[in-house]
Amino acid sequence: MITKEMTVGQVLRTYPQTVQIFLELGMHCLGCPSSTMESIEGAALTHGKKPDDLVEQLNKSLVQN
Repeated sequence: MITKEMTVGQVLRTYPQTVQIFLELGMHCLGCPSSTMESIEGAALTHGKKPDDLVEQLNKSLVQN
């Protein structure tokens, strides 16, 4: 399960199927050096997204795959 405290890098490494969600939301965090240290919450806020909504979408992608 993904939480907003996890780093973007951690989520991408553990759940590669989430890549599409990030891309669809315009969050091109895949190659960003900050992704290794930035939390999902921080990344969401940086990109004008609600952290809880992002976490929900990411967790839904885990169930669908």
